[in-house]
Amino acid sequence: MSKLKNDLRDGSALVVDGNPVSRSILVSQLRDLGLRQVLQASRIADARRQLEFRSFDVVICEQHFPNDNVTGQDLLDDLRRSGLLPFATIFIMATGEASYAKVAEAAESALDAYLLKPYTAAQLDARLHQARRRKVSLQAIFAAVEKQAFEQAADLCLERFEQRGEFWLYAARVGAELLLRLERFADAQKLYEAVIAAKTLPWARLGVARAQIEAGQVTQAGTTLEGLINAEPGYADAYDVMGRAQIEMGQFESAMVSYKMAADMTPASIGRLQRLGMLAHYCGDPKMAEEMLSRAVRLGLDSKMFDAQSLVLLAFMRLANNDKKGLQRCLDDARNMADRFDKSVRLRRLTQVIDILMQMLEHQTARVLELVRAMIASVGDDSFDFEAACNLLTLLSQMAQRAIQLDEVDTAVQRIGLRFCTSKALTELLAKAAVAHPPYAERLGDTLTQVLHMIEKAMRQSLAGNPRAAVLELRDDALNTQNAKVIESAWGVLKRYEARIDDAPALATEIQALRVRYASFASRPVIGDKNLRQSGGVSLRVMDIADSEPVPVP
Repeated sequence: MSKLKNDLRDGSALVVDGNPVSRSILVSQLRDLGLRQVLQASRIADARRQLEFRSFDVVICEQHFPNDNVTGQDLLDDLRRSGLLPFATIFIMATGEASYAKVAEAAESALDAYLLKPYTAAQLDARLHQARRRKVSLQAIFAAVEKQAFEQAADLCLERFEQRGEFWLYAARVGAELLLRLERFADAQKLYEAVIAAKTLPWARLGVARAQIEAGQVTQAGTTLEGLINAEPGYADAYDVMGRAQIEMGQFESAMVSYKMAADMTPASIGRLQRLGMLAHYCGDPKMAEEMLSRAVRLGLDSKMFDAQSLVLLAFMRLANNDKKGLQRCLDDARNMADRFDKSVRLRRLTQVIDILMQMLEHQTARVLELVRAMIASVGDDSFDFEAACNLLTLLSQMAQRAIQLDEVDTAVQRIGLRFCTSKALTELLAKAAVAHPPYAERLGDTLTQVLHMIEKAMRQSLAGNPRAAVLELRDDALNTQNAKVIESAWGVLKRYEARIDDAPALATEIQALRVRYASFASRPVIGDKNLRQSGGVSLRVMDIADSEPVPVP
């Protein structure tokens, strides 16, 4: 009896293979090795549905499916990026391709093993043994992650790396992810660079770029990414991160090119289709936006990888085309999602936007005004985020275009600008959301100037030798505006001059509460896939209680 049989005697497995003969053989082999429950899937779409809604101890997936343009690699990539593959699951790719490039590509996705056909039951058993050993070896690290003891988990990873303990390379990769999450960007970059020094790997080079972006070194990240893409032109994650860097620099058209490269390489990636479609929408390319978002709906409407924001943007397009049936489908789909995750404030808000558009198309002006007023009243809520701001601005612009008068509009646009205009790139995105009514877009630009003047005015007190007064002024401005840049400016001055401020600890507690409340330390432009921050990284899954669905630790 093998060690695996003892470990996984009551375990479950999923075999994904389009060939019924090889699928049947593999099922028999797994049962002989001790797995009691072995399910099958002949298509990637079927496998994706099963993996999203239940966990397996073992997944063995064929790389190529002759009648499908989706590969096993695509499936693994989507699952990994969306945090839907638990650490405990052993994922093995089976294929007849023995080329180094394919093996390396699989390794980049943090595969547990790569099984080359033809193989024997003994070889399968050996692969499972090896994968199981790594799971057990790193168990303490991931137990800490599950408890959200991220500092402890990062320390365990660093210890393993420094001692070159068993599976040190994988531990380094996980540790770098944790360091990024803990805002220890310089430490993360050093760890990635140490990995490169020991063994040049594309994911480590990409990690350096990610750490540079998080540390605000966006130009340096662009240079790192250019070198990586030149060396590894087929590395889709590199284009994801390049697109993100370009958005942070306000280079939206260039970002669209990068996102399109990644989407073309993985045409069945729901997240990448959505991201490209959303950016195309904001960049004024409705044809590409509708094509990408419609494809995402067809591929993944019932998938946990699907983002309901896609339905909102499609609904705006349906309104522009006076397509009532199409708009109704968007509304029905959004309502179904909101019903499935009935605790999600975000899904209720997105559904409400589409409902308002339907009322607008049906000329129910009084009802539109009632609903929009309620939405405007929520601009100051903690849960009202940048996405909600963009949707409300687009909605208000559509109302202006259709001559629907609302007295509160000017105040609402000003309030949104004061809260969310934190950088040139984010202000441009807000302006793009309001492009249907140019005066709103212009006003947002003026609001950024107002925010920067607010910060500059407070900083003068610091330069005049009174940093405490600067912190207090910025704190008061932060409370009034909820602006992330103002909050971070207050934090920056406090940290720099805390030795000269008697009540620094009390002020630090107060401002840190604002940082956490408004996530000001993570105020970055991310379009589409909510998991974009971890492209090229390892998903560390925790549970989001509000939405009752798994989300990865970025």
